[in-house]
Amino acid sequence: MVKKLLLPLAILLVIFVIALAITTLFFSTSSLNSESNMTSAPTSTPGATNTEPPEDAPMFAVVAENLDTPWALVFLPDQSILVTERPGRVRFVKNDGTLQEQPIATLENVREIGEGGLLGITLHPNFSSNNYVYLYYTYAESGGQTLNRVVRMTYENGQLQDEEIIVDEIPGAPNHNGGRIKFGPDNFLYITTGDAQNPSLAQNTKSLAGKILRVADSGDPASGNPFGNAVYSYGHRNPQGLAWDENGNLWSTEHGRSGVLSGLDELNLIERGRNYGWQIIQGDETRTGMETPKLHSGNDTWAPAGAAFVNNSLFFAGLRGQALYESRLPAPERSDGGQAVITNDEKISLNEHFKTDFGRLREVILGPDNLLYITTSNRDGRGNPIIDDDKIIRVNPSKL
Repeated sequence: MVKKLLLPLAILLVIFVIALAITTLFFSTSSLNSESNMTSAPTSTPGATNTEPPEDAPMFAVVAENLDTPWALVFLPDQSILVTERPGRVRFVKNDGTLQEQPIATLENVREIGEGGLLGITLHPNFSSNNYVYLYYTYAESGGQTLNRVVRMTYENGQLQDEEIIVDEIPGAPNHNGGRIKFGPDNFLYITTGDAQNPSLAQNTKSLAGKILRVADSGDPASGNPFGNAVYSYGHRNPQGLAWDENGNLWSTEHGRSGVLSGLDELNLIERGRNYGWQIIQGDETRTGMETPKLHSGNDTWAPAGAAFVNNSLFFAGLRGQALYESRLPAPERSDGGQAVITNDEKISLNEHFKTDFGRLREVILGPDNLLYITTSNRDGRGNPIIDDDKIIRVNPSKL
């Protein structure tokens, strides 16, 4: 009788053990996948994308408002946003669009003067393991001279801390401070600097002014730089946008002349060691050893700033132009010498979106959802702010 009872119990015990093993395996796999998704969540990337945005996303929507002159945005792995405000604050926007009331950092050394202040921001390519955030800002040295620098900070427990200077004493002025920073596909940090209102500095390869710089994550000059220092390209007036196309080519937006003769803003294809001509050539002018822009604004003024590629279209913001510009580019190819080849006679189209709808626009960045995120700059002293300015606005490029 006992043996007859033990046999069914043994069978039930075996079934229970098998079921327990399957359940444990299922939950372990689910947990692993969940953790993997969390740690590998996309941050904004430098290159172009061919991925379509969500079909149900509207043409535009306000993400956050009541900011004070936002200059640059970057996405954290959980799709929350860090945004710099020119007076020296870094603000936090939760991934549900809620703007945290208190800044996560206030940089006391920032000097907001003219176009200067707290400008660019970017994440280290290995942010998920080192939590490094890079910032570009204007400051005043002890003697009162205006300069710019790049610093590295650590993001921990919802705060930025442990400021470390990695590139210092970039010439500055009330205007023409550049300020865009991004890591490229080569994992080097690219930095745009203005001519600090001294055009001659742009042609001096020993000066950091009027340049695009390329450095390692520590701030040391990148290997392969052409002049033995941080300079990657020179002859720039005031570049404020950087973006890489799907072939890895670097493009930059640049402010042209100002004042009564305002205009000749530029879109340049940036190559190592090249001279982009300021202030010797402008517009369609040519000179041996200098690069003519692939597109310029003529007598119009864009005052171009942030830039991002989507499907071989370069979207860039216009401050004075008060528009989101879209330039459809012919895809450059690499020659045998490794240089990007695109001739000036190839047609580059230009379209305007949201002309005067939002006022002055500063930043354009591609979000992890394949939508564009732009910022207004109506509280920068040159705009006409309305209620709730300044704003972060999400744009669906497929509906433009």
